[in-house]
Amino acid sequence: MELEKFKYDNKIVKMFAYATMLWGLVGMLVGLVAALQLVFPMVNMDLPYTTFGRVRPVHTNAVIFAFVGNGIFMGVYYSLQRLLKARMFSDLLGKLHFWLWQLIIVLAAVTLLLGYTTGKEYAELEWPIDILITLVWVIFGWNMVGTIIKRRERHLYVAIWFYIATLVTVAMLHIVNSIEIPVSFWKSYSWYAGVQDALVQWWYGHNAVAFFLTTPYLGLMYYFVPKAANRPVYSYRLSIIHFWALIFIYIWAGPHHLLYTTVPDWAQSLGVVFSIMLIAPSWGGMINGLLTLRGAWDKVREDAVLKFFVVAITAYGMATFEGPMLSLKSVNAISHFTDWTIAHVHVGALGWNGFLTFGMLYWLLPRMFRTKLYSQKLANIHFWIGTLGIVLYAVPLYWAGIMQSLMWKEFTPEGQLKWQFLDTVTKMAPFYAARAVGGALYLVGAIIMTYNLIKTVKQGSFLADEDAEAPALTTGYHAHSKDHWHRWIERRPVQLMVLSLVVVAIGGIMEFVPVFLVKSNIPTIASVKPYTPLELQGRDIYVREGCYTCHSQMVRPFRSETARYGEYSKAGEFVYDHPFQWGSKRTGPDLAREGGKYPDSWHYNHMMDPSSMSPNTIMPAYPWLLEDKVDVASTVGKIKAMKKLGVPYPEGYENIAAKDMEKQALEITANLKKDGIQTLPDKEIVALISYLQRLGKDIKAEKTTTLK
Repeated sequence: MELEKFKYDNKIVKMFAYATMLWGLVGMLVGLVAALQLVFPMVNMDLPYTTFGRVRPVHTNAVIFAFVGNGIFMGVYYSLQRLLKARMFSDLLGKLHFWLWQLIIVLAAVTLLLGYTTGKEYAELEWPIDILITLVWVIFGWNMVGTIIKRRERHLYVAIWFYIATLVTVAMLHIVNSIEIPVSFWKSYSWYAGVQDALVQWWYGHNAVAFFLTTPYLGLMYYFVPKAANRPVYSYRLSIIHFWALIFIYIWAGPHHLLYTTVPDWAQSLGVVFSIMLIAPSWGGMINGLLTLRGAWDKVREDAVLKFFVVAITAYGMATFEGPMLSLKSVNAISHFTDWTIAHVHVGALGWNGFLTFGMLYWLLPRMFRTKLYSQKLANIHFWIGTLGIVLYAVPLYWAGIMQSLMWKEFTPEGQLKWQFLDTVTKMAPFYAARAVGGALYLVGAIIMTYNLIKTVKQGSFLADEDAEAPALTTGYHAHSKDHWHRWIERRPVQLMVLSLVVVAIGGIMEFVPVFLVKSNIPTIASVKPYTPLELQGRDIYVREGCYTCHSQMVRPFRSETARYGEYSKAGEFVYDHPFQWGSKRTGPDLAREGGKYPDSWHYNHMMDPSSMSPNTIMPAYPWLLEDKVDVASTVGKIKAMKKLGVPYPEGYENIAAKDMEKQALEITANLKKDGIQTLPDKEIVALISYLQRLGKDIKAEKTTTLK
């Protein structure tokens, strides 16, 4: 048999490995800062670029797309070449992919800190960066598919199946969720509104976890765990079943993030049913990964790489059991909006993604630099510090989350709410402190790893182009003595890609079509009117400052919530909300019925010095809102964009919007003056007050009209 010599490209793998370590440290450090801000509010520093509302999205994006994203590309570029017995299709495409991805990360950090955000969780980046992400994803896909087509191995190992599903599904999720109307270069409005926007966002948000944080890492697990253990995967047949069941079921489960909201009940029920079904394929993958190590447990005791892999797979199993459990309505009624959800997410992020990435780095770099790991002892220290960090992070938040919910719901024997919301905030302080300690330990472990790997690199000699040989393309397809049922699709990558896209698209289509096309799913409310120009500007300031990261705007139909906040929320309230602002965690109280609850002066003082209105609050101050002017010139473009989105402003209203804006601003400044506060009508604080005072008033108007 004729053999063909070629070389694997390790340079691109090394570049992504270095980026993974760098951005991992940055993302974890920013996360630690955010954690400390909840313990010591002075860490916000009273600056517009360092508040929790702006830092928190930087942390989530850095960890997901910078740390984990680079980790994915590192593992895929290494494993894909060896599984296909071919160098990557194009070295140039690989370098373009690398540098453009790093550019995206830098642009994301800078723009989010500057307040340029769409306000959609895990999809906060504005439209120019969205377009750049699409371009980079096409480059990555082009390089990957090109390599698959020129492969020397006919059989597509199951890891590649997961890579392909990741490629097509992330593209679909990103494009659908990122449809928006640009207002300016750094400002846009979501194409969707209210209930529809919430459904699309959590279809994206849940499946970003599924197809960016899970499926590519499952592919990496199926490659690196057998390699590190020097054993075959436990059951290849189980891995195939795992793949198809997972990608079909996962896509339906997004509505479980929206239980007890105004999303139609049938959509919520679909989310619950498919979430429970997810346990089977998820645990099938976990069992397959752990049983691959059967007979290798003695090696696990000695090898830090395998220790990281074992805990990673176990954390995957824990997170994928807990997720379906949290989707049960009875459990979700306790957990949603609390820190329980934060603990759940971080078991997956720190354990599954973090530890699998650490294991890959420890395994890859010594091999590419043709040396032994500098210190197994340091690697083992990293393992134990990191594990302790995860425990100290998650366990206090589980405890805290249940405590939060029970305090929110508790009534006195006389039928009054027992606790003020601020009471629950102050009770959280020791748990937030413990979480910060856990995060700090995890970061220390990552620093130890970085030192260990730098020393490993320095003592080794990098192999940039690794010699390999395999049967030539003309004769090189490996024959199999017995073909199994899955061989047909394994040999047809294009068909596999198309079939994967069809399988993942079904769930989204089945959920979206009724909500978008059947009007009875979102009953309208006559009293709900579009935002005034000043309120629209105030809402944009609210989104810019990341207020949605701490406050929800969704009163659920629970006695405790209606007693605390007022009338439960209805679908028709949100038809002009681009984007929706229901939130996902209550660090502060719900604001859906905030309008008219306090005088304008209360809001002014609360933004200037929160503790003056709410002693012991952990909310940062926003003094710049009292000084900065509203960008009045942007009003015309914003009204035009809203009209394109179907908001029923009168014809030509954009030409008189500025006058209406000034009129409303003068009314607010007059109210403030009565309470001894002098300010100008063009200040951002005035616009923000107008928005906060509008919240919930349409429903009050509707109720008054009905009574009449």
